[in-house]
Amino acid sequence: MNKQFKRILVIKMRFHGDMLLTTPVISTLKQRYPDAKVDVLLYQDTMPILSENPEINVLHGIKNRGTGTRAKIANFVHLLKTLRASHYDLVVNLTDQWIVALLVRGLQAETKITQDFAQRQSRFWKNSFTHLAPYTGEHVVERNLSVLRPLGINDFYTDTTMSYRPEHWETMRARLDALEVGEHYVVIQPTARQLFKCWDDDKFAQVIDALHARGYEVVLTSGPGADDLACVNNIARQCQTAPVTELAGKTSFPQLAALIDRAALFIGVDSAPMHIAAAVKTPIICLFGATDHVFWRPWSDNAIQFWAGNYQAMPKRAELDRNKKYLSVIPAADVIQATETLLPDTFAPIGTAQGNAS
Repeated sequence: MNKQFKRILVIKMRFHGDMLLTTPVISTLKQRYPDAKVDVLLYQDTMPILSENPEINVLHGIKNRGTGTRAKIANFVHLLKTLRASHYDLVVNLTDQWIVALLVRGLQAETKITQDFAQRQSRFWKNSFTHLAPYTGEHVVERNLSVLRPLGINDFYTDTTMSYRPEHWETMRARLDALEVGEHYVVIQPTARQLFKCWDDDKFAQVIDALHARGYEVVLTSGPGADDLACVNNIARQCQTAPVTELAGKTSFPQLAALIDRAALFIGVDSAPMHIAAAVKTPIICLFGATDHVFWRPWSDNAIQFWAGNYQAMPKRAELDRNKKYLSVIPAADVIQATETLLPDTFAPIGTAQGNAS
């Protein structure tokens, strides 16, 4: 397809990590059509993770909860009017919500591409688009990029992008200085939206103690929710020397990216911060339970991944108990050994005068 598009709309309505993993599609479109303006339609809640991306012209946020039927209809009509005013000539859809077909039908774009989702095979859905792209790829990034095949694009930009401004790092460095955190620190994000993605608090504490013994300071991060903060505080209580918890739930996504970018290592579970670490190319240790550890693995060449399925059989996703910590079978000793692989240097132990002066 040799057309030169000027106004492009990318549609993806999922969670924060999913949005970050769409950035190779945006980058590839900008690489192919450098003069085009690329807008993104996404959930309003997830806008902050893409808010600083310089390749995006406009973010259109849509509410995904907390509104009644009448309000949803009014919001839809307003959104449709806004999108129509942008006069898109290309729409690229990466989401399977049924309402997207209705929305796309209201746009005048000459080219409308969607991934050919198995669960969206109705005539109404298919006829809402001009092209159906085969849904192929082992990893979610590859799967996302497959939507661009109808455009004749084969030279993909495959890196994910997590952008932040210099002042975001300046703010985080000032906060770290106030907490007496030096340059050699590790970021650990122990929380996730679902309990079945989480590891045991006492095992995180063992890993933190091992890092402290080697002279690394540890910064715990999390979302602002009460359960997340309770998890962080419970881990800290079990450590011989408490990690830094004051930043947990108190960073924006760009600030978190800046913090992780300067870290010596990121440790976490299957969640958006893990994908941020991959995007800023910080070494990663990640832990997976009863989720697809291949499809969602960190998009990085510098990561050690632990999958609970290597220790015992995991249930299929449809059969999992969402209140069970499947990651509990992963021993703390294995994760500690991985930190020694990715962090070869040793400094004065935290807690000594020399260590605190780093």
